[in-house]
Amino acid sequence: MTQAVYSHPFSRNDQSPIAQWFWTVDRGLLGAALALMGLGVMLSFASSPAAILADESITDPFHYSWRMIVWATGGIGIMMTMSLLSPRGVRRIAVLGLLGAIVVMAMLPFIGDTVKGAARWVNLGPFSLQPSEFAKPSLIVFAAWMFAEGQKGQGVPGVSIAFGFYAVVVALLLIQPDIGQTLLITTTFMAVFFMAGVPLRWVAVLSGLFAAGMTAIYLLFPHVQARVAKFVAPGVEDTHQIDRASEAIRAGGLVGRGVGEGVMKRSVPDLHTDFIYSVGAEEFGLVLSLVMIGLYAFIVFRGMGRAMKLNDPFEQTAAAGLFMLIGLQASINVAVNLNLIPTKGMTLPFISYGGSSMMAMGLTMGFALALTRRRPGAYEPGASLARPRRLLMP
Repeated sequence: MTQAVYSHPFSRNDQSPIAQWFWTVDRGLLGAALALMGLGVMLSFASSPAAILADESITDPFHYSWRMIVWATGGIGIMMTMSLLSPRGVRRIAVLGLLGAIVVMAMLPFIGDTVKGAARWVNLGPFSLQPSEFAKPSLIVFAAWMFAEGQKGQGVPGVSIAFGFYAVVVALLLIQPDIGQTLLITTTFMAVFFMAGVPLRWVAVLSGLFAAGMTAIYLLFPHVQARVAKFVAPGVEDTHQIDRASEAIRAGGLVGRGVGEGVMKRSVPDLHTDFIYSVGAEEFGLVLSLVMIGLYAFIVFRGMGRAMKLNDPFEQTAAAGLFMLIGLQASINVAVNLNLIPTKGMTLPFISYGGSSMMAMGLTMGFALALTRRRPGAYEPGASLARPRRLLMP
């Protein structure tokens, strides 16, 4: 009896673009991202029946679930398409994405929808676009490119250009206001700057500026003061949102209440977006929580390891920055759900409901997969041990 022999869908001798992509892309990272998207769709079916209670105009209990499938499909399509690009193609798309996001963000005070006191979205009928989501990966790639150009010593003021665009993006975010995205972009941008070879004296200067900026934000924005007060004085301030999320997580225990058996989720505001983690923890317990955290950890550590072995300074810092962006955003969301930090309106990557978030995460992961593909000369023996050249400061 002959045994069936499994074979890959593509031969190594196949020179088609799809075959070359299949053999050069990191299929472990790709699989982890797809698994998280699958978990996001699954959890949308658990959260949608309770989430629609906040909107009496919605009658279909799985309204958000069907839309989540559409967003996930779009995110997968964007991720796959971007992962086919060359590093030059990644730079071009990032520049276009950054410029487009800046233009739309600048128009938000005039055309944006104001929700909970913040104008962050553009209403496009059945879809609301949040341009800041697309600005994040685009700015990281663009900044890494400028820092790499600044290393070459050919007169390109890469550092000045990168910081100029960063300042524009942050200013537009503060106008909305969106403090959470501002902190996330600032932290990731500074990390990319450091990885590009910044002199240590600049670390102290930037750390001082960061502390001064955080103090100014706290003093200028009353809602930031309120959130910090809720965090440090939970017995005095109203903490309904985080209290319900914490109760849902505790109620899940080790293996959860079971599919569709969650009770606390019915009283968790924004349960299908910012607090989807608590829904998963209640219905599927600590087991699913650890699976999700493990997938994020796998993406970050495997991705950073691949990025640090890249030979090109731009590809190295851009890929590392993108993986760090995913990891930091996931960490912030989980920390908020666990009441470890003050609440922030930030989605859980690949899992929270939202078209802009899902497609922007597809863009982020697609860029990262494209930059870490195994191209000729991309990875050189000992490249990860090479010391980066110092940036030429303005």
